[in-house]
Amino acid sequence: MALRGIRGAATVEENSAEEIWKVAKLLITKMLSANKLRFENIGAVIFSSTKDLNAAFPTAGVRQLPNFNFLPLFDVQETDVEGSLPMCMRVLILADVDKDLKDVHHIYLGEAKNLRPDLV
Repeated sequence: MALRGIRGAATVEENSAEEIWKVAKLLITKMLSANKLRFENIGAVIFSSTKDLNAAFPTAGVRQLPNFNFLPLFDVQETDVEGSLPMCMRVLILADVDKDLKDVHHIYLGEAKNLRPDLV
C-alpha cells in the first residue's frame, strides 16, 4: 500500500446547506466507489469551497455517512481568484491504496469537469 492523494470537485446549484451536503456526500461516495476505498484506509479528507458557498461546511454533510464521524475532516475557503469556477467545492482524500498514481480515479462532477478534462 502507498499513500495517495485522490482529488475530486463538484459544483452546486445553490448556496444552501442541503445542496452543499448532498453534493459533498455524492462526491465522496463516487470517489470511494471508483477507487474501492474503505474508510479504514483514509487518513484525512480536506474540502475547499469557493467564497460563494458559505451556507454550510461540506464536511458536516460528509459526517452523516457511515463511519465518517471517526475520520479527520477539514474545511478551508479557496483563494478568491478572479474568473475561477463559482459555486465549487474541491476535495482531497489522503488514503493508503494498492494503486499506482496513474491508476487513481479522480472524480469531477457538474461544471467542475472543466477543471481537469485530462482526468475526467
